[in-house]
Amino acid sequence: MDRPAAQGAVVTSRLTRRQRRRVSQGIQYAIFVAALVVVGLLADWDRLQNQFAQKDLASELFPAIITTALRNTVVYTVSGFVFGLVLGLIIALMRLSSVAPYRWLAGVYIEIFRGLPALLIFIFVGVAVPLAFPGTEIPGGTYGKVALGLGLVAAAYMAETIRAGIQAVPKGQMEAARSLGFSHARAMVSVIIPQAFRIVIPPLTNELVLLFKDSSLVLFLGVTLEERELTKFGRDLASQTANSTPILVAGLCYLLVTVPLSFVVRRLEARADKAR
Repeated sequence: MDRPAAQGAVVTSRLTRRQRRRVSQGIQYAIFVAALVVVGLLADWDRLQNQFAQKDLASELFPAIITTALRNTVVYTVSGFVFGLVLGLIIALMRLSSVAPYRWLAGVYIEIFRGLPALLIFIFVGVAVPLAFPGTEIPGGTYGKVALGLGLVAAAYMAETIRAGIQAVPKGQMEAARSLGFSHARAMVSVIIPQAFRIVIPPLTNELVLLFKDSSLVLFLGVTLEERELTKFGRDLASQTANSTPILVAGLCYLLVTVPLSFVVRRLEARADKAR
């Protein structure tokens, strides 16, 4: 071995584990900064600004993007979440039922609606349901269709979340309630389910964030100008103006809601961990 290489090996061996970790982190930070500098130097910022950051065009989007697109997105998300939460609770209880057909039916539902893309569910709601039940209309028009589509998808995920929460409640809680004269159903409603929901609030809030983004699939149902959500609104105006600024503004409106919700999820998870 050459003398310089031997000296380098000796120096490396003399470094403590913490020092080696700091050296490794320093190298990674340097690579990260270098990559940012390269991207910054190679990007054509003038073309990006012209295509995505036209201030005059962005100002013309307000207040319609807030009063119409963002409002519709929130309404679609909340209605789908409420429907999915109710249906998910029912499916979770069926999944835990002692009646075998209930468990099988709930299991089949969960596997199907978790396995299919949400887009196919929206197409099913918009096309297959009217064909299967001619002459019937889903209450609420587009809002009802979106609530049904989002709710069907969300229920499959929330059912498993709620089931895990119910099973996480100590069995002694049910035994104590039964010893006080509660029936099994009353004990579930009054004792078990409230405790389960306190456990699963963080993942349910995370599901709300996912639904907020999935509401963009409403454009495949065919909506009027007053029923457009953020993605459809930005896409239409981008096509009309031949500029992508409306899409960027729509994306910022999504972040206006999803970032605070994500922060809430992290706080709830930290509080739950601290309580445990």
